[in-house]
Amino acid sequence: MKITCALSDFNFANTDSDLNVVLYGHADNPTHGSVGAALKNLILRRKLLPAPRAWDLLSLALSIISADLAGHRDRSPDGWTREFDLTVSVVDPPFWSANASIVEKLLAFLTTDRWTLHFIEGGISPVPKRTPIFPEEDCVVLLSGGLDSYVGAIDLVSAGAKPFAVSQTVLGDAKHQRTFASEIGNGLRHLQLNHNADIPNHENSPSQRARSIIFLTYGVFVATSLARYHFGEDVALYVCENGFIAINPPLTGGRLGSLSTRTTHPVVFSLFQQLLDVAGLRVRIVNPYRFKTKGEMLRECKDQVLLEAHASQTTSCSRFKRFGHCHCGRCIPCLVRRAAFHAWRGQDATSYKYDNLARDDKDHAGFDDVRSALIGIAECGEMGITRWLGATLSSDLVQDKEELRRTVERGLGEIGTLLSGLDVR
Repeated sequence: MKITCALSDFNFANTDSDLNVVLYGHADNPTHGSVGAALKNLILRRKLLPAPRAWDLLSLALSIISADLAGHRDRSPDGWTREFDLTVSVVDPPFWSANASIVEKLLAFLTTDRWTLHFIEGGISPVPKRTPIFPEEDCVVLLSGGLDSYVGAIDLVSAGAKPFAVSQTVLGDAKHQRTFASEIGNGLRHLQLNHNADIPNHENSPSQRARSIIFLTYGVFVATSLARYHFGEDVALYVCENGFIAINPPLTGGRLGSLSTRTTHPVVFSLFQQLLDVAGLRVRIVNPYRFKTKGEMLRECKDQVLLEAHASQTTSCSRFKRFGHCHCGRCIPCLVRRAAFHAWRGQDATSYKYDNLARDDKDHAGFDDVRSALIGIAECGEMGITRWLGATLSSDLVQDKEELRRTVERGLGEIGTLLSGLDVR
């Protein structure tokens, strides 16, 4: 699929693309898409001044999200793998063209699709009309509305850090994101962003395997606007995720590749960090919980009172929107969540659509993810964690492999304890 993403004044008539997408504006052609229409104005209203290459990175991330939404997996030859030929307008085309291979490698790992990137002139790097502000926070934390990011923000403040919280606005989570930010410490400075992608004929149930690109980019974008960045210092971007889900090991042979999401996988962080380094963007991606299970994160959280107050209001479910903003209780993220609550307090106030997993039907004990978890636990017990993981940690970009193996093993053990306690067989 050939896609061109550029500003509204670009002459799209000269392209032979399957889809044209307007960056930071609205399409005046019903066959064109648009993305990021409100982002530029929101940043300017907040009087932030991100680095020029951060704007280019944002243009790239918005274009990737547009392609991910536009590409129908069921129309590909194998029913999954897509091919994208993506052209993006940026301020510095020579730089991005010279380093396109890093992004292509990153996207291939994230999505198992085939990506070819091209860059053309016509990007933006706007400056606020009024005197910009340079926030005094010392780091940035992504606050998704999920349980892990909530624990991460709490622990950062408890350790004396002063984070700027950044969120991707998600229907059903936006209010909770604001509540969490307002009640941690004395209240965190908080910015909620949304790509507002409007893609014609987009996939009805998009996989959105590339979504971590936009999450990370939002964090980088804000990090480069902080005072310490403008003073020449590095800024830490905290992306808090338990080690089990960060690796997200395929529980069975049928869940290989991008069928298991890789949003916070060490390979993703390593390649994205490579891109930041070569771009001269002084932002360091940090996951303090890469060697912790979700249950360990909850047990060791530095403010147990605040955690107990809101833990059940956080979101973990991969099908949260599909079930009317209710946790399904049976997908892998829900199983990891339920196991963590069980390991932490032995009780869970979260409402689950499929609560009693011991019920012997296709919606409960017979559901694919539940069966996959049981199979994975049994196979890991038989062959050991190293053989069971196979090539999951084989990349040279993955460091501390033995520690990660032990973390995955403990995470799998938490799920096993949960399912045993629920009498799921």
